[in-house]
Amino acid sequence: MSITGPGSLTAANLLAQNNMSNQLNTLSEELSTGEAATTYSGLGSQAGLALQLNAQLAAINGYSTTTTALGTTLGIAQSVLSQLGSVGSSVQQTISQQGAFSLDNTGQTATQESAASYLDQILSLLNTQIGGNYLFSGSATDQPSVASVDTILNGTATQAGLTQVIANRLQADEGSNGLGRLSVSVGGTGSSTVTLSQDGSPFGFQLASVSSSLTGATVSGPSGSPPSISVDLGSSNPNNGDSIQFDLTLPDGSSQTITLTATTASSPSANQFTIGATPADTAANLQTALTSAISNLAQTALPAASALAAANDFFSSDPPQIVEGPPYDTATSLVSGTPANTVFWYTGENGSTPALQTATAQVGPSMTVSYGMQAIEPAISSLVANVAALAATTYSASDSNAEASYQALSQAVSANLSGQPGVQTISDIEANIANAQTTVTNAATMNTQTQNTLQDMLQNIDGVNQNDIGEQLLTLQNDLSASMAVTARLAQMSLVNYLSAVSG
Repeated sequence: MSITGPGSLTAANLLAQNNMSNQLNTLSEELSTGEAATTYSGLGSQAGLALQLNAQLAAINGYSTTTTALGTTLGIAQSVLSQLGSVGSSVQQTISQQGAFSLDNTGQTATQESAASYLDQILSLLNTQIGGNYLFSGSATDQPSVASVDTILNGTATQAGLTQVIANRLQADEGSNGLGRLSVSVGGTGSSTVTLSQDGSPFGFQLASVSSSLTGATVSGPSGSPPSISVDLGSSNPNNGDSIQFDLTLPDGSSQTITLTATTASSPSANQFTIGATPADTAANLQTALTSAISNLAQTALPAASALAAANDFFSSDPPQIVEGPPYDTATSLVSGTPANTVFWYTGENGSTPALQTATAQVGPSMTVSYGMQAIEPAISSLVANVAALAATTYSASDSNAEASYQALSQAVSANLSGQPGVQTISDIEANIANAQTTVTNAATMNTQTQNTLQDMLQNIDGVNQNDIGEQLLTLQNDLSASMAVTARLAQMSLVNYLSAVSG
């Protein structure tokens, strides 16, 4: 016969209580962490899958961090681009509202002084930083995008700034005779042929075409090298009111037409020539009228076009293109400026990679967005060039042609700021950034969905049902309490009490 005493029962109860206590600790930990195990080994055969899912979730979390930061960057970029567009509109408005032509002691109008302030604002916007990165420097985000307004306009002790570049270009465009590199001649004594010729350089006026209603005259050209136009009046004079038109191309690509009309008046008005006693006399008068008309354009429209051409070559080219010289009035070509002799206004990266591709970010497992920008992009450099040309040009109060030249420049700048067909605009860059923003937004949505899916899958592997855990905890706590109470009573029971309890 085997008799089990209270000591054996108590030991068994204590062992059971220990097991229940361990279960209670495990359930409590699961309830607090929401996880069925704290190590992959605790997941058994599901450990490998859980490891893969957690790696994917970590990558998605990284993409989400990128989209958040990039969303901020793109938002600021759009704001800067919008402000750049507004500055261009403000310059146009200032030009349209300018009053009477008046120069200050620096040789500039109030509109030009405003243009200098707007230029400073543009350059500050182009040097915008986000998190220490320059937005408009291409891939060289640690470098400022542009130089200072003072350096760009005025240069340094050894480097020519825009003001000097414009002055040199004007000398080259006007030429040594002040006729924009053109010459007007009559073919010898008694000749009735007038010839208008270029000097073969890329500067000054370029001959585009000629058309005539001069009775009995024969016109030809431009042809030859260098190009020239020939007007042969023949053996008879033109009639009163007959005219001839010469079309010229200016350095900035704009056009001017000189129209000269034959008259019987002995003192012809502007853009007229007197019909002489013979075709040779008429040819001499045509030569004089044409020379005068060209000279007038060379002092009004040409300086404006020259300034814009110089600004375009300075801002739109890398390296900047400058007139070879000195001397400049007989220069025959443009050359690349060097850091030793010319200010490089754009100080960011300008390699062969398209601007938009100079900054990229992966925002999803298979989704990359491009959002790079460079201050030297056509839309931006054109804005800077036109505002800077207006800000850098000066005039003399004693120059009778100053007002006409200034009006030509300001009106050309205003027209250019409206954009040209087929040329990149600020809106085009904004559209690129807007597309990037859309991609980032879509990526963020997809990442959130993927995160939720992965978390649900992980929950099924290593997660617990906290309601079930709570019920198990309550049951276990009740069982443990009951067991501990029984054990306590058994622990107090003597052999006599036990035998009495058994027999009774």
